[in-house]
Amino acid sequence: MIPEFKESEELIKYAQSHQLYKDLLLQLKKDFSLANLTIDLPPDTDPEELKYLLQKNIQFLIEEKFSDFLNLLYIVDLPETTAGKITTLHEQNISVHYTFLILKRVWQKVWFRKQY
Repeated sequence: MIPEFKESEELIKYAQSHQLYKDLLLQLKKDFSLANLTIDLPPDTDPEELKYLLQKNIQFLIEEKFSDFLNLLYIVDLPETTAGKITTLHEQNISVHYTFLILKRVWQKVWFRKQY
């Protein structure tokens, strides 16, 4: 059964402890690339930096390139019902929540690929 997480840090620590952190980075880069976006995530990106870079990129997309943000959500395959639940939060909090939701969905892809 796929593990459930309550926050980004918990998810990233779990990925590291199961030697799947690099796979998580690769999948994030792949999904951004499929959405015609770039994100610089070198293989030695530490977990805090990953969270910061991802949140910064998402914040920028929400504020400046919303259609690209929606395309990223489509590529990541984030369910619309999940994404729609966080529209009432303060703008800064929205990027934190979307960062977690995107990380969680990308983690699911990595975990399923590893398991099956």
